Amino acid sequence: MSGHSKWATIKHKKGALDAKRGKIFTRLIKEITIAAKGGGGDPDGNPRLRGAIAAAKAENMPQDNIKRAIQKGTGELEGASYEEMTYEGYGPGGVAIIVEVLTDNKNRAASEIRHSFSKNGGNLGAPGSVSHMFSKKGVIVIAKSAADEDKLTEIVLEAGADDLTDEGENWEVITGPKEYEAVMAALTAAKIKPEHAEVTMIASIYTKLEGAPAVAMMRLLEAIDDLDDTQNVYSNFDMDEESVTA
Repeated sequence: MSGHSKWATIKHKKGALDAKRGKIFTRLIKEITIAAKGGGGDPDGNPRLRGAIAAAKAENMPQDNIKRAIQKGTGELEGASYEEMTYEGYGPGGVAIIVEVLTDNKNRAASEIRHSFSKNGGNLGAPGSVSHMFSKKGVIVIAKSAADEDKLTEIVLEAGADDLTDEGENWEVITGPKEYEAVMAALTAAKIKPEHAEVTMIASIYTKLEGAPAVAMMRLLEAIDDLDDTQNVYSNFDMDEESVTA
């Protein structure tokens, strides 16, 4: 089966940054809160909340934190009122970027996003300017030590996965957003625990940068990701590891 995955490199980098800054719990709590606000506090009837809780548990978030976040979303407890916003724009070399924001202050969020783009060689675009280049997909990363390729291929394809790719030390399973939960359930039944799993945005085409433009692009992504209101950052940026470690 084919391999793609520029997504994995960028998301792995982003995940490392989140962990280093200790911000991942804050982002997960925001996601749980907004999911509960929009679809109710019962995860059985709220797929978005169910996914947010699963992500929180994967990061070993205490159950009490999860419960409080749900209660804030449903109004049982007082808390900040978050709004969802999406920004689209371009980075160095014309790289496409989508930024998802959860904020309690739209003016602050807009100002900070705009400043991050302009200061780091990017520019904001109009709504819809780059989103057509991305599609929502489930991405499940599984260590090769956890599953044999033939067995894993059979399990995920029977459950409805689109593809299985070889990503070095890991297998990467791609699903449609609707099939994501069925594939995860099949993996759980087979006692295969993913290293990482989420529904995210994947680009249909990638823009490869090297040298100084690649370094500038990483600087822009990190600046955006560093903002308190930023929830997710997606791009079609491809690079060689040497470009960002030099």
